[in-house]
Amino acid sequence: MIKAKRLGHATFETPDLDKQIDYYCNVVGLAVVSREPNKAYLATNTGQLTVVLEKGTQQTCTRLAFEVSPDMSTADMAKALSTHGIKSEARSDALPGVTTSLTFTDSKDTTIDLFSQWSFIPNNGPVTTGAVPNKLGHLAWVCNDPKAIADFYVQVLGFRVSDWIGDYFGFLRCGVDHHTVNFIRGPQERMHHFAFELRDPVHLHNACDLLGRNKIEIVWGPVRHGPGHNVATYHRNPDDQMVEFFIELDRMYDEELGYFDPRPWHRDRPQKPKVWDQNQPRDVWGLPPGPNWVRQNK
Repeated sequence: MIKAKRLGHATFETPDLDKQIDYYCNVVGLAVVSREPNKAYLATNTGQLTVVLEKGTQQTCTRLAFEVSPDMSTADMAKALSTHGIKSEARSDALPGVTTSLTFTDSKDTTIDLFSQWSFIPNNGPVTTGAVPNKLGHLAWVCNDPKAIADFYVQVLGFRVSDWIGDYFGFLRCGVDHHTVNFIRGPQERMHHFAFELRDPVHLHNACDLLGRNKIEIVWGPVRHGPGHNVATYHRNPDDQMVEFFIELDRMYDEELGYFDPRPWHRDRPQKPKVWDQNQPRDVWGLPPGPNWVRQNK
């Protein structure tokens, strides 16, 4: 079985490439490590490729890339996918830090790239503008049948279920983090939001001040969620996509023990994967989302 280890990078199509580059550099705090006429590659301060931007006609996430075990070759991955009746294609796109990958389409028609070999990207010094996140943490998707797509990720890519809210919102992990992908039921399949991990409460506080200076509205948060227990804020980027900054996400360091690293704010002791009651309050603290969140997420 293929076992995804971490979320590598995401590819976004955008009608205004320059505006999005400016946002990711000056608000998020990534660095452009390579630029083509209609494409840009951005990385974190640690030198990991994080976001690929492509000029296009719409605002959408077109691809996700996951790192798998370095012991698994492209041929091994292709063979594993074929047992599920999935066709794949080897690629040699020479992305910054990633030279080869295996590409296929998941059950909601998102292109997935798997890679097992990569390298850090040299930079010209640390990025000091923007929030400067640790990493791209997770992406959430609206889909017609979240259970079916969650099953696909579990069976094909080795994800584990962390939590469900009722039967409409699933949280799945591929590493120690509580969730790497989320699937929520909705009438129109699309990306719901994506999230960058920050270091600590001071870092999140400074990021909120940064959003304020740039006159970017925080549409929800700060709030401490129930599932995952992360402290989060949400805003929109220039393409009207919902972006989360978060800290203190639950982590499961030992799959055999089966519980998340204990924290004072956990309601369950130990905190294990569960189904949360969709009719009961879930957030530990914080105000409900504002009208501009509700408008996008009806």
